[in-house]
Amino acid sequence: MKIVVKKSKLAGTVSIPGSKSHTIRAVAIASLADGQSAIRNPLVSEDTLSAVDCYRALGARINTTNEKMWEVGGTGGRLSVPEKIIDVGNSGTTLRIAVGSAALLDRGATVTFTGDEQIRSRPIGPLLSALKDLGANGRSVNNNGKPPVEISGKLTGGATSIEAVTSQYLSSLLMAAPLTSRDTIIDVPLLNEPDYVQMTLDWLNKQQIKYENNRMRSFRIEGGQKYKAFDESIPADFSSATFFLCAAAIAGGDVTLTGLDFSDSQPDKAVVDYLRSMGADISIAEAAVRIKGSKLTGTEIDMNRTPDALPAMAVVGAFAAGATKLVNVAQARSKETDRISCMAAELKKMGADVEELPDGLIIRNSRLEAARLDGRSDHRIVMALALAGLAIEGQTVVDTAEAMNITFPDYVKLMKNLGAEMILVD
Repeated sequence: MKIVVKKSKLAGTVSIPGSKSHTIRAVAIASLADGQSAIRNPLVSEDTLSAVDCYRALGARINTTNEKMWEVGGTGGRLSVPEKIIDVGNSGTTLRIAVGSAALLDRGATVTFTGDEQIRSRPIGPLLSALKDLGANGRSVNNNGKPPVEISGKLTGGATSIEAVTSQYLSSLLMAAPLTSRDTIIDVPLLNEPDYVQMTLDWLNKQQIKYENNRMRSFRIEGGQKYKAFDESIPADFSSATFFLCAAAIAGGDVTLTGLDFSDSQPDKAVVDYLRSMGADISIAEAAVRIKGSKLTGTEIDMNRTPDALPAMAVVGAFAAGATKLVNVAQARSKETDRISCMAAELKKMGADVEELPDGLIIRNSRLEAARLDGRSDHRIVMALALAGLAIEGQTVVDTAEAMNITFPDYVKLMKNLGAEMILVD
């Protein structure tokens, strides 16, 4: 499938869908809880449905018939051994969090996890090592520190140290540790994307889980605790909002985004600050953000907290006067693709002046031309490259557009509602 894009001017209001990261955390905690939980305004996408299928396989009863409210019958922490291998599709968040959950199974029970080609290329070794420190067993089936992985219990607690190159390692441990029999101590000498860990802690706080947090450098989590059933609404997704903010910034127009809560811990709310620092005209009201097209100027942005925003911000850089430096985000090379290398290569096809850094990109103001682009089967690269086509003459084509279904199946529909000349073709 392909996205075909032509130059457009955007105007109107768009309601941002629910957060993928919150939805997956909600599914995991509801599945581990006692009783019946309600998840309102969930994101319905391939990644979140992978989480649903995963926790169903582990014994949770999840009804997704009503897309506005999922119902989850929890296991009370007493998970079931799945009948077959759990395939998480493209969902790295599901994989890492569920691996920690599966380690709670009794000794002798084994769960095997796999995923698509991209998932099987992503490292998970540090998490497996930490689980072993805490009493469970985990191994990479191919002995390469990557999925497929086999997990067996039982996680009992204790002490470990983990370099959280991805925050998902630490979130996995924090979510499983309250259900162990002993207290757990986690030292964290390296932590990327700390705001995603704060999202996890926010869920623990709602559950009144007892823990100590030493400035994200170490944690102590009391064992013998339980999760409780809940009724919660999922906040709108700042990662999805990023594409509309960036589209309006480079293509002009007047766009209002609704449903966003700036008190939420989602790191990608920082994109508003990034664009403001480049000169974008942005105003914030209650649960709404309004952005108008304006002249942009390049700047340097530390993106360690927001690696998912790198593809879209790289496109913005090409339309800003001077140079834009996106730095301290080396972990973007270990996402669904090497997003640093891929964005540099695809923007160069359009004539962009782009320089790769070990930990980011330098993008200089460029006169882009329409081109046929490879989305690399990476949802964020597909959507980011489509943005470039909105601001230049001619017809830009981005292939592997089906990857958008992983996190944002309504992307093209919502863009078209704002006036974007953007269509999907087979």
